[in-house]
Order: sequence, then structure tokens, then C-alpha cells
Amino acid sequence: MQKMTILVTGGAGYIGSHTCKHLAAAGYLPVVLDNLVQGHQWAVKWGPLIVGDISDSELVRRTVHDFGIKAVIHFAAHAYVGESVQNPRKYFRNNVSGTLAFLDTILDCGINKLVFSSSCATYGLPDQLPIKEDQSQRPINPYGASKLMIENVLRWYGNAYGLRTVILRYFNAAGADPEGEIGEDHSPETHLIPLLIASAQRKTPPVEIFGTDYDTKDGTAIRDYIHVWDLAAAHVSAVSHVLLGGPSDQLNLGTGRGHTIREVILAVEEVGGRKVPYRPGPRRQGDPPALVADATRAGDMLGWQPKFSELRTIVETAWRWHENSPMLPLRSAQNL
Repeated sequence: MQKMTILVTGGAGYIGSHTCKHLAAAGYLPVVLDNLVQGHQWAVKWGPLIVGDISDSELVRRTVHDFGIKAVIHFAAHAYVGESVQNPRKYFRNNVSGTLAFLDTILDCGINKLVFSSSCATYGLPDQLPIKEDQSQRPINPYGASKLMIENVLRWYGNAYGLRTVILRYFNAAGADPEGEIGEDHSPETHLIPLLIASAQRKTPPVEIFGTDYDTKDGTAIRDYIHVWDLAAAHVSAVSHVLLGGPSDQLNLGTGRGHTIREVILAVEEVGGRKVPYRPGPRRQGDPPALVADATRAGDMLGWQPKFSELRTIVETAWRWHENSPMLPLRSAQNL
């Protein structure tokens, strides 16, 4: 029996590649469309790779036709909060304009089933914690604003064109494939856990912690860390949901538990048996002090529950990956 094909934009990236592995295990054929600006060819192992940009309408049309695409999981986006503040044009051009061109092309090809990779950054400074999906969305950085713009577009496209979309707002992706085949490899690296691990393994200088004077129990920012393998499982459940005719919705993906930066440092030190060199720094523009998810709706709608997202499990899988895999130069240190 021929496998159902799913187009995965940005499928050579961190979360996208883990989702492709999960899709293949669930019986789908993931077809990756990635320009490899941030993704890696070595991370595409479970289906064909089409190298190109989401705004290339002819390439998208040809890919949909040639592979008989049935649904799309859309990851492709720039995703550095700090960079988005410094260079918002880059983010609105790619994340908004590029996605609009892509959406128009797939709709013209008859594709009306989509899972969209969004972010907790759309909430900005939350009204209360944990954050529920119906809380106000007031992003405080261009990255979050770009994601919210597309969320709004998807709702209008649903009303006008019948596009069924599950919007997944996930919190802090972390960890690596439990089987060790793939993991996190950014250049520059911006995520806290790989930066701490690299510092502990003496591969990089001490990590700068952005903000040690927040109104939290130890002065550092609080984040809800969700294992990338749990995120991948949620994307597979979401695409199955829309393929089966399920309604559109927006869902948080997190654990409901927050950890301070200092708690994550301690976890890395306990797993690795080494001290993490770090230094305090000023707050970074665009960072809220705390972000923690209420993911009840994802459990109710998709039957999804995180299974790998205990902080120690996240750190252990990430440590194994970074210890056994060559890392690209880590040129930037950020909190998220």
C-alpha cells in the first residue's frame, strides 16, 4: 500500500527532522522542502529532500503534484527572538510574506489541510500563568508578531477557502532523539541547554545568562521546556486529526511546569558531572520573565501527553547527542 505523503517545510531543521522520523514511524512518507539555510541535509533520513524555498511557487506546485501531497506541516521560518528585534524586515519578509506565497500556492493546488508551527512568543507578557490558548496575544518581539500574523491569516483562510489548520504554539523545545540519530545543531546556537552543555564540555566559552534580576525565585527567567520528541508526536497527531476531517484549532504544547535558568544549569551539571561556566548579563530585549503552558486542550483534542519532558530526561538526551556528534561553531548565547 502506498504511504500517504506529507509535505514538511523546514523538515531539515531541529523540530522538523524529529517530526519526519515520527511521521515515518506512523506510516506516513515525509517529503521535506527546505532551503538548507538553517537545516541540514544529514538530518533528512526518512523521505525525499527537495532543496528550495517556500516562496518558489513553481517548485511547490511541482512537489505537490509529483509526490501526491495530502497535507502540510509548515515549520519553515526564522526563529531567533533577539535577531528579530535587530532585523525585523528579515522576519516579516520570510515568516509572513514567504508563508503567504506558500499558502496561496498550496490552496491553488487543492491542499486544504495544514499544521502550523507557531510559538508561545505570540502571547508576549502573559496575563496569568499557566497560559491558556484564549489569553490575549500581545507579542513583544517581531518573531512573535510574525507568527501571530500568520495565525490570523489562517483563520480568515479557513473561513473563506475551507483551509483546516491546527496551530501549535509550543514553548521551549529541547532535548534530542532518544535513539541518538538526530539532535539539535544550530549555527549560531541560541537555545539554552545546548549552550550550557557545550560550555560544560569545554567546547565554548562561558555562557552569558540574559537577566538575573527578574522577579522569580532565583532572579533568572522561567521557561517551560518540552522535549522535541514530544513535540514531534504532537505534530503527527495534529496532521492525523486534520486528515480525518477534524476541526481547526490552536493548541499549546508544554508541560505546565516552569524551570529557572539556574535550575537548568544545575540539571546540566548533575547529568554531566561537570561545572557549567557562565556569567550574568543584562536582560535581553523582547524576553518575558516567565512562560509556562496550559496544554490541557492538546490532551483533550489529540490525546497528547508529554512522555519525555522531565528536565533530567531532556538534558540526558541532549548531552548524549552533543557528546557523540560534532557541533557547528556556537557563536551566540541566549536564554531561550
